[in-house]
Amino acid sequence: MALSDDVRIALDGKWRHVREQSRKDLAALDLAFDHDLTLDQARARVRSSSCRSRRCQRGTGDPGMAVTGIEMLAQFDLSLMVKAGVQWGLFGGAIENLGTDKHHQAYIPGLINLDILGCFAMTETGHGSDVQSLETTATFDPATEEFVIHSPTPSSRKDYIGGAAAHAQVGAVFAQLVTKGENHGVHCFLVPLRDDKGNDLPGVTTSDDKHKGGLGAVDNGRLVFDQVRIPRENLLNKYGHVDEGGTYSSPIDNANARFFTMLGTLVRGRVSVGGSASAATEVALSIAGRYALKRRQFSSEPGQEVLLMDYRMHQRRLLPLIARSYAYRFAQNQLVARMDRIQSSEEPPPPHQQRELESRAAGLKAAQTWHATKAIQEAREACGGAGYLAENRLTTLKGDTDVFTTFEGDNHVLFQLVAKELLTAYAAEVGGLDPVGLVRFAASTVADVVKERTAASQLIQRLIDARPGKSDDDHDLLDRGTQLSLFEDREEHVLETAARRLRRAGSDKAEAFTVFNSAQDHVIRAGRVHIERIVLEAFTAGIARCESPEAQELLRDVCSLYALTSIEEDLAWFMGHNRLADTRAKTVTTLVNELLEKLRPHTLTLIEGFGVPEETLGAAMLVD
Repeated sequence: MALSDDVRIALDGKWRHVREQSRKDLAALDLAFDHDLTLDQARARVRSSSCRSRRCQRGTGDPGMAVTGIEMLAQFDLSLMVKAGVQWGLFGGAIENLGTDKHHQAYIPGLINLDILGCFAMTETGHGSDVQSLETTATFDPATEEFVIHSPTPSSRKDYIGGAAAHAQVGAVFAQLVTKGENHGVHCFLVPLRDDKGNDLPGVTTSDDKHKGGLGAVDNGRLVFDQVRIPRENLLNKYGHVDEGGTYSSPIDNANARFFTMLGTLVRGRVSVGGSASAATEVALSIAGRYALKRRQFSSEPGQEVLLMDYRMHQRRLLPLIARSYAYRFAQNQLVARMDRIQSSEEPPPPHQQRELESRAAGLKAAQTWHATKAIQEAREACGGAGYLAENRLTTLKGDTDVFTTFEGDNHVLFQLVAKELLTAYAAEVGGLDPVGLVRFAASTVADVVKERTAASQLIQRLIDARPGKSDDDHDLLDRGTQLSLFEDREEHVLETAARRLRRAGSDKAEAFTVFNSAQDHVIRAGRVHIERIVLEAFTAGIARCESPEAQELLRDVCSLYALTSIEEDLAWFMGHNRLADTRAKTVTTLVNELLEKLRPHTLTLIEGFGVPEETLGAAMLVD
């Protein structure tokens, strides 16, 4: 077996069989985006592709397989991935996780087979990240046993909703549930949108977002409701029920806890967005890497031009991005396995495990989508003018993934969410992003929280304990224990100092917000460094599970490249806080360059390790 096959097997993770089958099935479907199609033609084509790719999806029952299937679609067609993600992941996920048996029986078979086309109507023009403040209302009328769905203000219009412009027949609509004059918070309702001929139903007004920066085949649109009546049974009532007389009941008494429990069950969408962004990044780096191994420029000697990949600067541009993509894939594999374990269990998980899952999903989604934006742009530039041609796919990948930094939550907000969970030690009393709650419950110490959340605790601790002591040998920076210790120490320091700043606030709400606002950049930084540590630990654990000694050796160097380039990017912090002296700081760059030289002969192996079939890359410039 070739080395690249061993690397790919390690990178494919637990659901390798899904990835391998998807590569075969999807490659046969000719999913390349056609820029000559009109908007309507592109939408019709992706709807047809959804039907043809249905066998590649594993329904909603197996969370790990379902998310992996969505990630694989992203390698081939991001518009198709979004359509599938909305249909099976978001719309189907809402029914599966927020509904009860009657909803499952009535809707799940039809939505899996695409007999029922749905959309996920959460975001409004006035509120995106702040879901608790949505303005759409669902008021119960006991006289008819119906909910009345209404958009009371212009800002309550549902916006950017995938499927709303053309295809969706039913919407999973999030609205404030009001009964007997009392608001019980945001709940999800199934609202019919169109008749069999595609016409808006009475009281429903749909409109089209038309052209966007990317995802040209996704029919994003808007929804406005004018006193639309739906049966009482259309409330997805797993966490909140209204009886015939309008009396509300819930298994979770606290409204705040109930809301975040409901949102937490929908974590699969956030996990899918991060993984799909990484899948698209792997495609872009595969294209740019293969081009760099073909394209020659300038002569080192008469008659012999030099491959782009042989230039140190080109190695600097691409290899660290490839290393980071490897790191994120291992972290994503670990996240999906954790999500699958929790969501497949018949018993509800302990609250802190669920919140930790949500936190990690939020942070990894932010990290992966920002990496996609950076890496795809670099890949485009690394291919020069050819990279700007649509026939070479990079501009399409760039446009399609741009919005992923906004999908499922703004990235700054998500890193803030990560930090909030850490700073409050996952306290049940603190829900959402309430700055006052965050300030009041900031943990007195966070060092134990960091250590308790270690991804592969025994392995990681053993490596840290075995690291070399302080010495003049700068090559200890290549020691994994040293790298892990540096990342952990940075996280502890950033969290401790953030908590100290937040605890300065008194009980006054205005003062609490002022203190929080002045420390917000510090809080967000805490979320980012936590995720960097989690990613390094996941990479380390992934290497340990690799069964090929040769592949392990290669992956160790790739992991060191990820760790050292991360340190290099934050060198000011490590030097400013006396974690690295001047001479050792300079050595970081030297060691990075040595790793680049060592990994250069393995460039193609690392590209092939991504598992993106060369014949599916869809880049004309790679064809001789």
